[in-house]
Amino acid sequence: MNASTPSQLRPAHPSFREAFFYWLKLGFISFGGPAGQIAVMHQELVEKRRWISEHRFLHALNYCMLLPGPEAQQLAIYIGWLLHRTWGGIVAGTLFVLPSLFILAALTYVYLDFGDVTFVQGVFNGIKPAVVAIVVFAAWRIGARALKNNVLWAMAALSFIAIFALKIPFPYIVLAAGLLGALGGKLMPDKFKVGGGHGASNKQYGPALIDDDTPPIPHTRFRWSYLVVLVLAALALWGAAMLMLPAGTLNDMGEFFTKAALVTFGGAYAVLPYVYQGGVEHYQWLTGTQMIDGLALGETTPGPLIMVVSFVGFVGAWTKEIFGPDALLLAGFAGASVATFFTFLPSFVFILAGAPLVESTHGDLKFTAPLTGITAAVVGVILNLALFFGWHVIFPHATEAAPFSGGFEWFYALISVAAFIALWKYKQDIMKVIGACAAIGLVHTYIV
Repeated sequence: MNASTPSQLRPAHPSFREAFFYWLKLGFISFGGPAGQIAVMHQELVEKRRWISEHRFLHALNYCMLLPGPEAQQLAIYIGWLLHRTWGGIVAGTLFVLPSLFILAALTYVYLDFGDVTFVQGVFNGIKPAVVAIVVFAAWRIGARALKNNVLWAMAALSFIAIFALKIPFPYIVLAAGLLGALGGKLMPDKFKVGGGHGASNKQYGPALIDDDTPPIPHTRFRWSYLVVLVLAALALWGAAMLMLPAGTLNDMGEFFTKAALVTFGGAYAVLPYVYQGGVEHYQWLTGTQMIDGLALGETTPGPLIMVVSFVGFVGAWTKEIFGPDALLLAGFAGASVATFFTFLPSFVFILAGAPLVESTHGDLKFTAPLTGITAAVVGVILNLALFFGWHVIFPHATEAAPFSGGFEWFYALISVAAFIALWKYKQDIMKVIGACAAIGLVHTYIV
């Protein structure tokens, strides 16, 4: 028997325990944003373990990319569901974010309790300009992929004007862009063919457990009874959680983060302006500067970047002292947990309800025209976010009444430019750029 023979054998079905520990490990190593997380899952699940074939993996990913919410976590739910039914999906999706919740809560506590220490200040002084560069780079990267013609460029420009000049709330921009995309798909289909999906691949890694020709697995067949029970259970869970929350800050967070979860088309960077509008301007749970710091923490911890909502929840409940001045840590963790629960609950519903329909066909998914319109609008929204963050970093003492007052921080502007060049021209890893900027900020703070 030659050495290549084992790869020609179909792998055994993993036990629930084996899958549990894989999803737990993934929760601790899922750095690098959605692209990095999807790459890690592909390498492990398609290439090494061969639990699912390349085609089936991409088919599931295409569906996840059409939904609001973090596509990498939703892909984990989908594959967990394929392997071990509903509980498999629930475990996979929960373990994808649980380590991040505890790590981010611990770091947020350190940030709030020791944030005035010179060392912590120095690190954040360097990370903030890096965050500005990362958001600008995100706008450029999404724009380069999505804005393939003048119509989409115009939609991006209109969305920027809508949020920057007219202060239109983010959900309305998403809705308008989706409607324009749907209309454009009928009137000018050639302009809206460039959805954000992933194409097919011809790569082969040997027979997979769930392969292209695998007959439909019994539990993946669509059943109306399953759909009705699932939706009713999710609504009951959401309603019970809302009823348990005391009136005030935690109840407001439950409502707000449920809405946020339903408008997160285009990834975490796209929903950040909405979280900013609600968390900073409307509810005043945190300041604009703290929001930048939260994004910096989110970039340096495992899990989806949208986990920044747990930072917002932690800081908001801590700031409002919801359990009194002597229980700030408990308040913060309660806020972080509420934000995380209500942000991610819809993802489970979308996948567990929609996946049986997706599994019934391995053809191309429709509805990419509205997604194309939304993605174009998202570019304008992210650019607005980058300008806002940049303004806070380069003019830290300015106000809206006097936007260029308080002195120009040329050193931090240079760090932002250098970080962007490192990401864009030299294709440096985000974590390395953040680490280098943190070191520079620390040295500069101690010297100056």
